[in-house]
Amino acid sequence: MDEFRPDAPTRRAPERLLVVAAHPDDIEFCVSGTVMQWIAGGTCATYCIVTDGDAGGYDERLPRQAMADLRRAEQFHSAKLSGVHDVRFLGYPDSFVEPSAELRRDLCRVIRQVRPQRVIIPSPEINWKRVADLHPDHRAVGDAALRAVYPEARNPFAHPQLLKDEMLEPWSVEELWLMTGPTPNQYIDVTPVFDRKVDALRIHTSQTAHFEDLAGLLRRWLTEHARAGGLPPGRLAEAFQVVRID
Repeated sequence: MDEFRPDAPTRRAPERLLVVAAHPDDIEFCVSGTVMQWIAGGTCATYCIVTDGDAGGYDERLPRQAMADLRRAEQFHSAKLSGVHDVRFLGYPDSFVEPSAELRRDLCRVIRQVRPQRVIIPSPEINWKRVADLHPDHRAVGDAALRAVYPEARNPFAHPQLLKDEMLEPWSVEELWLMTGPTPNQYIDVTPVFDRKVDALRIHTSQTAHFEDLAGLLRRWLTEHARAGGLPPGRLAEAFQVVRID
């Protein structure tokens, strides 16, 4: 895998995109503005959420299964607002995710079904600059997804039942985009879709209703990214580490 070169040509919207996340709302917090703009450019996007988010929320009276059902519904509606109609849940327990062989197999299955040119995953690295990025589920999902993308999804001898029993041919992802990592090298201007990004995040009411100024919080984070990426004052950006897989 070669490191992304900052002088590479402007990134075009991929034909097919897969976004892998640990919890409902991770995508809306981190990358939905970029996804919205790629969809406007013709991308067909799929979301794969590893857990149901049943350990989330702030209402102690709500049963955990009810929370899981609520968060699934919030994710479906939020994704639809962003233009994403293919949302898949793997159903792993929230806060107990490990990069197991079973999870890697399940992610390989989705990769071979969707056959994306580009995949966005959580970074498996610790980002000490932001405590919000340190959730162990994020890093476990990032670790498993990285191994699923390379080398397992492309290897016919990895998880052989996918080929033998499910007739899912190997697939080679061209490009990997890491979110929430410590060393971003690509900044996407999302200023034109900022309001839609906020609206998509607000749909996750169980997780965001307690924020007094959700838009202000996002604006502050995205302003920091834009400044780090050298964008003009007043612009807002999402940050990624982009890695070519050759």
